[in-house]
Formats: sequence, structure tokens, C-alpha cells
Amino acid sequence: MGNLASTYRNQGRWDEAVALEERVLEASKEVLGDRHPDTLSAMANLASTYTNRGRWDDASALERVLKSSR
Repeated sequence: MGNLASTYRNQGRWDEAVALEERVLEASKEVLGDRHPDTLSAMANLASTYTNRGRWDDASALERVLKSSR
């Protein structure tokens, strides 16, 4: 699903990318846990997409979680 979300981003299909990346992040948290590298990668991807969409507060919240995980 993450690869499909990336394809959507590359095609400018931002709303679809955000929706799919949100699903990927939630699934990763459930299956792998909050601090798993794949979960953190999904979080970083979503933060990047939020930034590209001008969703600064949402991106910033995810970035804070990422920084606290290092």
C-alpha cells in the first residue's frame, strides 16, 4: 500500500495519497508497534505529504513524534 501511495503522490493525486498513507500508518502501528522502523518510515512519508498539501500542523505533530523516537 505504501508503494501505491507513493505512486499517487508522484501523480499529484494528493487526496488519495493522504488517505492511503494514513491507513498504512495505522496498520503499521497495530501490527508492528509505534517505534518500529517501518512505522516511523510510514509516519515520515505521511508528514511529507501533509507538508506538500499545506497541512503544516499535522506535519509538525508527526515530526515531533519522529524526533522523540530517535
